[in-house]
Amino acid sequence: MSRLTLLFWQLMVAVVALSLWQFLATVPVFGRILLPPFFFSNPVDVGSQIVKWFTSGVIWKHLMITLWESVLAFVIGSVGGVLVGFWFARQPRVAAVFDPYVKMVNALPRVVLAPIFTLWLGLGIWSKVALGVTLVFFIVFFNVYQGVKEVSQTVLDNGRMLGMSERQLTRHVYWPSALSWMFSSLHTAVGFAVVGAVVGEYLGSAAGLGYLIQQAEGVFDVAAVFAGMFVLSAFVILIDMVVTLVERRLLIWRPVAAEGRG
Repeated sequence: MSRLTLLFWQLMVAVVALSLWQFLATVPVFGRILLPPFFFSNPVDVGSQIVKWFTSGVIWKHLMITLWESVLAFVIGSVGGVLVGFWFARQPRVAAVFDPYVKMVNALPRVVLAPIFTLWLGLGIWSKVALGVTLVFFIVFFNVYQGVKEVSQTVLDNGRMLGMSERQLTRHVYWPSALSWMFSSLHTAVGFAVVGAVVGEYLGSAAGLGYLIQQAEGVFDVAAVFAGMFVLSAFVILIDMVVTLVERRLLIWRPVAAEGRG
């Protein structure tokens, strides 16, 4: 399937979903509205709210704050996850010692951590960044750790037979093996970085997309709530596209899987 065809079908899914939503929220079916506007709003009102935010300039400040928090959480969490995951995979004894503690910290509910970070770091951006880091770090950590552990023993033996040093093995064997796993986790981590920032804003903030959504919920403005979620979704997609571009650049050596013909 070509990219153009794929894009067409992706847009068609969105068009059908939005059309169905608009129909069920505005046209009576068997004498009743199946999606009451008070609870579900409709795409036209949601779109109008988004346009109003952008044309008035209200949303730009909130969008930039959430972007900055998400980028910081994503970068700090990803770099930490890569470094610690690589270190643990190359040091089995260290991994064995810290294994129960890593699992224990990962099991902590992030919603419980949010108020604690707010208490420690205040209502500024760093409490939101810290929450995002806790979400991103473990996703990247476990994938990088597994990626290094999954290195082919045959490739390692061949490298050692050719006289490669540990540094050369790390650069030419371990690191390429971990890259695919790492980027797989980064696509998921993008969403979690934004979720961490928005949840932190929702629980306590004076700006950001989470704050906008929380304020809209407070006055039962369902259209604004959905508008905030749509802007948030588009926001995540744009960041994920940047990650994809970097992935293609770094994994240019990887052969493209042949598509089946039918």
